[in-house]
Amino acid sequence: MRPYDIAKPFLFSLPAETANKSVHRLLETVDGTRVADVMADRYTVADERLAVEAFGHTFDNPVGVAAGFDKNATIPETLASLGFGFAEVGGVTAEPQAGNARPRMFRLKADEAIINRMGLNNDGAIVIGERLKNVDAPFPVGVNIAKTEHVGTDEAPDDYRTTYEHVAEGGDFFVVNVSCPNSEGFEELQNRDAMEAILSELQDAGAAPLLVKLSPDLPEPAVEDALDLVTELDLDGVVATNTTTERPASLRSPNAVETGGLSGKPIENQATEMVRFVAERVDVPVVGVGGVSTAEGAYRKIRAGASLVQLYTGLVYRGPSIAREINSGLRDLLAEDGFDSVEDAVGADL
Repeated sequence: MRPYDIAKPFLFSLPAETANKSVHRLLETVDGTRVADVMADRYTVADERLAVEAFGHTFDNPVGVAAGFDKNATIPETLASLGFGFAEVGGVTAEPQAGNARPRMFRLKADEAIINRMGLNNDGAIVIGERLKNVDAPFPVGVNIAKTEHVGTDEAPDDYRTTYEHVAEGGDFFVVNVSCPNSEGFEELQNRDAMEAILSELQDAGAAPLLVKLSPDLPEPAVEDALDLVTELDLDGVVATNTTTERPASLRSPNAVETGGLSGKPIENQATEMVRFVAERVDVPVVGVGGVSTAEGAYRKIRAGASLVQLYTGLVYRGPSIAREINSGLRDLLAEDGFDSVEDAVGADL
C-alpha cells in the first residue's frame, strides 16, 4: 500500500478546497529541505528517452502540472521534487482576486473527477511576479495569464499586457487563458477579433514563448479560427484543453449538479480528441490536458499529437507518485512499440 492510500481517506473527509490547501501548505513546508531531496530521489524517473524539446526549452520528461494547482507560484521547486517535468502556475490576473464564493470545488469521487468554480483567485501579478523572480526550479515554469474579473473585452489586451509585464522575468513560457469557464467575460474573448487583439498586444510586449489555451466547449469552426490565428501570428504552442461546462451522461456522483468546470477522467477521451484535432491543423507543439492519470492515458495523448501533457485532478486522486508512475509506464510503452523516445511517438496515430 502506498502512503497516499493511507492519507487519502482523511484528505477526502475534508472539503475539497480545504484538503487542497492542506497539501499545499505541506509542500511549501518541505520546499528547500532534505525532505525535498528525498522526494526527488524517490519520484524522479531519469531517462533521456523521456526528454522533449518544445518552444525553445528542454523538458526532462513530458508530464507537467496544469495551471490551477499552484495558483500563486509558491511550490514550483517542490513540484519538481515530485518528478514532474514542468509546471504551469496561475492563472494570474493583473489585480489580486478573491474568486467566487465558497464552496467552489467539488469532488466527484465515483467519477474520479472535480468540478470547480474557483473564479481565478490569486495574489495578483505584482506579488506573483516578485515571487517568480526568486524561483529556482530545475525545470521550465510556465505562467498562465488571465483577464481580471471586472475588465471588459475592449480593455482586455491592456490588462493581459500588464500581467505579462509583471511576470515576464520569472516565466519560461506564457499561456494565454481565454477559456476560463468560471470567471465573467471569457466567452467574448474566444471570438477571433478579441483573441487576436490580446495575442498581438502580448507579442508587442515581447511575450515569448507564447501559447494559447483553448476550451473544449468551442464549436469546431471557432477552434479552427483560433488555430488559424496560431499560424498567422506564429505562436509557439497550443494548450488543449481547459475544463468543460458540459456534463457527460456517464457521471454518477451527486455533485455532478454543481456548476463550474469539470475535469478528470470523464473528459479524458474528449480532451484527447481535441489534441488530435489541434495537432492535425497546426505545426507547433501541443500540450495535452484533460483526464491524464495513467501512463496509458498520457501515451494516447502523445500518440494523438501532444508533445507534453499536464494533469491536476489525477494528482488529487492518485497522489504524489503519479509523475513517477506515468513516466515509468511511458518508458515501457515506448519500448513495447519500438520508439526510441517520447518525441518519436508524438503524433504516431495521426
